[in-house]
Amino acid sequence: MTNTLELEIAIKRAGLTKREVANKMGLSEMGLYKKINNITEFKASEIDFLTKLLGLRDKSIFFN
Repeated sequence: MTNTLELEIAIKRAGLTKREVANKMGLSEMGLYKKINNITEFKASEIDFLTKLLGLRDKSIFFN
């Protein structure tokens, strides 16, 4: 389960909006919203992409 609050903070720290992140991932804003809020799950490739995009040290934010 993704830590919603921590992911939203990481997006802001990276200087991005959720709209920009969705576009970079090839998702709609609603698609990203559902993943951030644990309605649907992130794919492994999406977790890898976000880890790099947001400059995260590890992937623990996605496995809370």
